[in-house]
Amino acid sequence: MAAVAARLGILVIHNDPVPETEIWRMAPEGVSVHTARFECPRPADTEYVGSPAGALANAPDVVRGLDQLGRLGADSVALCFGSSSFFGGPAFDTEFVAAAGAHAHGVPVYTAATAITAALRASGVRRPLLVMPPWFTEPTFRATEEYLSEVGVERTRLIQFALGPEWDGIARYNAFDEGAHWTIDPAEVHQQVVKAFHDPDHPRPDGVLVPGSGFPSRAAVVPLEQELGVPVITSNQAVLWYGLCHAAPTAAPATGTAAPSHGNGSLFGRRLP
Repeated sequence: MAAVAARLGILVIHNDPVPETEIWRMAPEGVSVHTARFECPRPADTEYVGSPAGALANAPDVVRGLDQLGRLGADSVALCFGSSSFFGGPAFDTEFVAAAGAHAHGVPVYTAATAITAALRASGVRRPLLVMPPWFTEPTFRATEEYLSEVGVERTRLIQFALGPEWDGIARYNAFDEGAHWTIDPAEVHQQVVKAFHDPDHPRPDGVLVPGSGFPSRAAVVPLEQELGVPVITSNQAVLWYGLCHAAPTAAPATGTAAPSHGNGSLFGRRLP
């Protein structure tokens, strides 16, 4: 990938180190990533079931982050919190972007879900295997499937990454706060996805989608694409790709597949649809 000059801003919940870690590692030379944090709107020890777009965009710490990222000269700002979009539907994305834009000094704002949708379309994926993080619960499963259905993605199969037995006594929705994201092994992600993909009792998917920003999956993308022969899309990968398509169009080749040495996957050989 050619060296470019771009500054990408991301909004991340207060205790999630994964988006910036993965996006930093994927970013091509000349691209800088700048993070602003906001308090997770999920009350402690409860399942998350969504946030009003206007309320989230106008929360004081979100406003502060948008203001600061705008003033430092970011080319775009991404909300790396896909669950809020899934529960609110595509209308959440529209409303959040409009409200957030008022605080970002003219810098374009987008959501992870918008980036995922564009990445699926650019990759020609309509029937992905949906790989959910281990801390997501049934309401989030339903909301994610409904969101994807609204943007034209067909239902195939949903699986949830399985943690080890040491996590059995912890409520699923608390696993992230208890540090489960530090324990995810890319080799185990690869193994579980391959097993589910080849399940003879289900139709063959035409891609793999990992929609959780806090689920470490970057290192599994290229090995999965090489073994399965289909595009693999992750939330953080899509956020970087979408931002680069707008801020630095030369960051990815017009056709072909990104070199495996970059660890980014075939998405970076695609243009916005």
